[in-house]
Amino acid sequence: MIRVENLYKSFDNKTVLKNISVEFERGKTNLVIGRSGSGKTVLLKSIVGLFEVDRGNIYYDQRNFVKMKPKERKNLRKEMGMVFQGGALFDSLTVEQNVGFQLKLFTNKTKQEIAERVSFCLDRVKINKEFFKSFSSEISGGMQKRVAIARAIVLEPRYLFCDEPNSGLDPETSLVIDNLIHEITLDLNMTTIINTHDMNSVMSIGEKVFFIRDGKLQWEGTKDEIMKADDKHLQNFVFANNMYKKYR
Repeated sequence: MIRVENLYKSFDNKTVLKNISVEFERGKTNLVIGRSGSGKTVLLKSIVGLFEVDRGNIYYDQRNFVKMKPKERKNLRKEMGMVFQGGALFDSLTVEQNVGFQLKLFTNKTKQEIAERVSFCLDRVKINKEFFKSFSSEISGGMQKRVAIARAIVLEPRYLFCDEPNSGLDPETSLVIDNLIHEITLDLNMTTIINTHDMNSVMSIGEKVFFIRDGKLQWEGTKDEIMKADDKHLQNFVFANNMYKKYR
């Protein structure tokens, strides 16, 4: 579980996050939605510590991340997995080297143990062995995202963060990535937070949905509740996609 309390964040005297309080549940896919510039990316980056907050607290279970010393934060980050918008794979490393990178950096595992763990994670995201020694430029965008997910779970994290994981993917591949993240969240009982503007993702795996508007938490609920929510700003966001206007 991750709990955010009364969070504020500003840049150049402009307040981007305004008194946000929210709880992300373990074992569920928590989706943060909102228009570009709403503050959802700043929220995610604040939670993982890429931005220092101005005020407020961030609890990883019972541990207050805001008040941690650098060494404590470093240890906590070993419990985090991150899937970046573009995948962020190392171009100079093969698929298996990308996934094994953190194991070499943060563990004392032998080469054999690393190889076994890498193979397990790549198999979990349905990457065939024939691609293990391929470079990122040699595989498809959807496969790159699956490799990025494998890398994110290789250290068996308790917390998984995904920033627009479906960006640049076709609808069919996006559905595969959504289902994969959902399955892994359940299997590993992780606290998963996903930033997205994709309503297909919301309706597919949105067990908990949080709508951010102008730096504030505007609405929260489930994918089943979102279509009937009595919030005009949320409705304008949801039904901006013609495909969902039939649900009105």
